[in-house]
Amino acid sequence: MDAKKRHLTTIFEAVGSGLAIAYALLIASNTGHEILGFALLLGSAVLFALWAVIDKRWPFLLLQFFYAGSAILGLIRWG
Repeated sequence: MDAKKRHLTTIFEAVGSGLAIAYALLIASNTGHEILGFALLLGSAVLFALWAVIDKRWPFLLLQFFYAGSAILGLIRWG
């Protein structure tokens, strides 16, 4: 993998992880921020999906479709 792709995957991994952590904390806190939490989950899934495509991690990409679907369902359910 070239240096540019490696740099992008590092950014996607770090930001996606941060968004997923924030999502989990918001949902677990039960403070009425579910919409923001599910939006963060969707953002995390998109970043992880980009990382999976660049790195050709197809099972991981499939998992991100599940997370994105969960986020969309949460946005619809709580919205």
